[in-house]
Amino acid sequence: MSSAINPELRYVVGLMSGTSVDGIDAAVIQIRGIPGESPQVELIAFENAAYPAAVREEIFGLFDPVQATVDKVGKMNVLLGELFAEAALAVIASAGLTPSDIAVIGSHGQTIYHAPDMERMHGFDVHYTVQIGEGSVIAARTGIPCVSDFRPADMAVGGQGAPLVPFTEYLLYREMHRTMLLQNIGGIGNVTVIPAGCAPELVYAFDTGPGNMLIDGVAQRLYPGQLTMDIGGAIARTGSIDAGLLHLLQQEEYYALALPKSTGRERFGSSYIDTLLRYAEMHGISAENIVTTVTKLTAWSIGDAYRRYIRVRHPADVLLVGGGGSYNPTLMDFLRQEMEPMGVQVMTQEQVGLSSDAKEAIAFALLADYTMARQPNNLPAVTGAKRSVVMGKISY
Repeated sequence: MSSAINPELRYVVGLMSGTSVDGIDAAVIQIRGIPGESPQVELIAFENAAYPAAVREEIFGLFDPVQATVDKVGKMNVLLGELFAEAALAVIASAGLTPSDIAVIGSHGQTIYHAPDMERMHGFDVHYTVQIGEGSVIAARTGIPCVSDFRPADMAVGGQGAPLVPFTEYLLYREMHRTMLLQNIGGIGNVTVIPAGCAPELVYAFDTGPGNMLIDGVAQRLYPGQLTMDIGGAIARTGSIDAGLLHLLQQEEYYALALPKSTGRERFGSSYIDTLLRYAEMHGISAENIVTTVTKLTAWSIGDAYRRYIRVRHPADVLLVGGGGSYNPTLMDFLRQEMEPMGVQVMTQEQVGLSSDAKEAIAFALLADYTMARQPNNLPAVTGAKRSVVMGKISY
């Protein structure tokens, strides 16, 4: 069994697999200070363990509720526990540490379905989320306590269970004199607003819409067997924006929904791409122009979110971008065209000496540290929860 939490200094592992299913992000961080009292965090090691192609394909199959039978979900839950445990042990070794040096592992798991809106069922209001990657397996294979399945605790008190990373962004990024926007562009885009000098209850965040999900999805469909993404925005750079297609996509009702809000593959997944590509085929839009247009849509959705929900209340100084989308220069150029005329400087995590790749794995390590200390680790103003709760299920 691992060492107990040291209130002064401890090592924690964070594990994350996002909606793009690129692989397992694994980070070792060093934490100084007591949870709840602005801990100091240092990244010690980071690795990404790519999924075997067959496993990735099977995970994508589970995004369809018709295919996601209970036996397939159950088996993949355990298999991902094994793969997450391997990723944890590998990053611990790369940090020059042993499992006995690690206080806790925080694992987000792999979301296969997220349904944050309440439905009436047999006299009860219910909403739900499904993340897989069995924490008990991770704990058993590593000998380290594992905190997993964070979202349900927030949802049990009325929250959407997302986004969760704003809690750690407030701890790590707040400034006294600048209003910071933390924009993640993974499969889905999400933004955290940290007003200058604010208290935690004034932080708010929400999903802006598709991040890389549509870009990756159309690249896979249009270039089958060749691409799983538009690497470096190379295709988008050669095409042109199709005004008709862009206008159609901008009518998606999600963009105008009231806060708090979150979304995922359920809205912007394969059936959405089917509709998009049918329109493109009917109107003779080239593959390059489709990729360019959905890349522009992601940038536009971020700018639209700022105009609708943020600018009047909290004019921002900086938009700090992380996630895979920050490595797409064409997307970043579109994003600068959206934001800089409004006086918002656009920068990447790397430009301020941090890591886009490791950001979310670091977040779940820090969330787990709070769980083990029995400290609340959600932001009700962000998720819509009725109160603060301690999120995460602990496996020993």
